[in-house]
Amino acid sequence: MSWFESLILGLVQGLTEFLPVSSSAHLRLTAAFAKWEDPGAAFTAITQIGTEAAVLIYFRKDIARIVSAWFRSLTNKAMRQDHDAQMGWLVIVGSIPIGVLGVTLKDQIEGPFRDLRITATTLIVMGIVLGVADRLAARDETGGKHRAARERKTLRDLSVKDGLIYGLCQAMALVPGVSRSGATISGGLLMGYTREAAARYSFLLAIPAVLASGAFELKDASEGGHVTWGPTIFATIVAFLVGYAVIAWFMKFITTKSFMPFVYYRIALGILIIVLVSMGALSPHAAESSG
Repeated sequence: MSWFESLILGLVQGLTEFLPVSSSAHLRLTAAFAKWEDPGAAFTAITQIGTEAAVLIYFRKDIARIVSAWFRSLTNKAMRQDHDAQMGWLVIVGSIPIGVLGVTLKDQIEGPFRDLRITATTLIVMGIVLGVADRLAARDETGGKHRAARERKTLRDLSVKDGLIYGLCQAMALVPGVSRSGATISGGLLMGYTREAAARYSFLLAIPAVLASGAFELKDASEGGHVTWGPTIFATIVAFLVGYAVIAWFMKFITTKSFMPFVYYRIALGILIIVLVSMGALSPHAAESSG
């Protein structure tokens, strides 16, 4: 991988990680359209450490409060009723599905799941799901001619059951094209949470999964020697800087805007990929690495 490739892929990772459009799909497609080698699942996992570092800094006050309350709840029974302590447990519970499936499906994630036909399909299907979820949220917020507006749930209403559902939604993002934020936000909206609550828990829930995945890939890559470290570290730094700016913009965007622009984009991109593959202009295995 060249330094120019790492710059572009780092920009793509940072721009798309927190938007409901699938960063793994965009990394894969960028390489395919540019006729580069597939950056691979290891590169994706490692550069995601950069974007998660942006989450840690942006939500540092929330995270410090949750971690502190969670540790105190281990020895203080009264603290177990504290919202922040409960959030700590709910993040752990919600991380279980992706941890189990990530290890179980590792070979599929790094192989068959990277087929562009699968990516196109998941872009379209999950785009439609996000669109439906967004419309339901908008209907609750504004009401209608014959119905009153309905109050949506906040993170204080989060239960173990909802946390597990969020976790299952996040696990779907193991398939490129689904989108970690897109799946979890859609799940949250369908369960009746506000856009802000769904997005905030989505970002918090991603921290253990992404850091664990990145650490696992770092260990694997160090032993296997199949990662170009200089460009990969550079891409991770670029992803961190861009990712932080995107988080700040996105959290403001969702307070007043809907997710429909992302829905239209996902569907259009998925259709474009299917058309190009069907015409033979793009191989479903374009830019795949041999490893």
